[in-house]
Amino acid sequence: MPREGVALIGDNAQGKSNFLEAIYYLETLRSFRGARDSQMVAFGEEVFRVVGKTEGQSDEPHGTRVAAAFEKKGKRKRVSVNGANSDRLADGLGHFSAVIFSPSDVDLVSGGPADRRRFLDIVLALNEPGYVKSLSSYKKNLVSRNAALKAGQPASVVSAWDPGLTEAGAEIMIWRRSWIESRSSAFDGYYRRISGGRSARMSYRPNVSLESGADIAASRESFREALEGSRDREARRGITLVGPHRDDLRLQVCGTGDDLDFRDYGSGGQRRTAALALRLVEAMTIRERRSRRPMILLDDVFAELDAGRSERILEVMEAEDTGQVVLTAPKDADVRVRRDALPRWKIEAGEITT
Repeated sequence: MPREGVALIGDNAQGKSNFLEAIYYLETLRSFRGARDSQMVAFGEEVFRVVGKTEGQSDEPHGTRVAAAFEKKGKRKRVSVNGANSDRLADGLGHFSAVIFSPSDVDLVSGGPADRRRFLDIVLALNEPGYVKSLSSYKKNLVSRNAALKAGQPASVVSAWDPGLTEAGAEIMIWRRSWIESRSSAFDGYYRRISGGRSARMSYRPNVSLESGADIAASRESFREALEGSRDREARRGITLVGPHRDDLRLQVCGTGDDLDFRDYGSGGQRRTAALALRLVEAMTIRERRSRRPMILLDDVFAELDAGRSERILEVMEAEDTGQVVLTAPKDADVRVRRDALPRWKIEAGEITT
């Protein structure tokens, strides 16, 4: 692919988004559209395989080659880095330093807490060493604890999973709080630049009460107390009712009175602007944590923005320190980012011509 990137031009349903999907899959090992791996296998096929190689950097002068594959039979996913197969999928994460912008990003704002937790988990898993391990440990303990609750096991059996749950859960909460608090100002700045002046707020809404500045030990104790206080309700419901699996990332538009949640009160344009600001904060995180310029993937991102917001997001995009830009558009005239620098590739029925 050209160093500056490429504009992929084609009608709808020709495979433009699938091209971006393949690139982003090599960054996260998952679909940016939320599809299951089995749904990404072509009709009539049993396996898909995606391979890509990054350019050399100072820390990796020869670049990095990542290959990911999924087999429907047995539901097996495999990844290799520079030809070496890995037993841990986490070893294949984050090598492409890519950020995806798509119209479906509005779900990050208008959707439920699970959409925003998923966003947080992806950003932190890609940029914070150790987060994947804590998240995996938490989920395993949560599944086991829920199984004990559902089976009506006595409290002594259920509580056996509490130490592992609170240890991993406290780490997750501290990571989430740290990232959100350190990026809140950037989120507001991006939102104001794109919206034309309105302010916005990003804040952490943990399910477990956390004191300001609480460390791991204090967070673990707060989580333990919350579990203890909900033990009777959990026994009746048969499920774990407290913990970071019920956290939320709160996004609010600031006004003259109370700040209002975008999800409940934001217009369509405001929600899309907030989603774009979130993605720009994600790109900033990559630059700072990995010391790399992120690849920007734009999936017909301007289609649902008004002219004013479109122009302002263009200005922000051009001003940001980004790497390659790969965008999709139905026609040449829709190519607006780096319009004079991006080579045009055509796609029809899944076939790309340069």
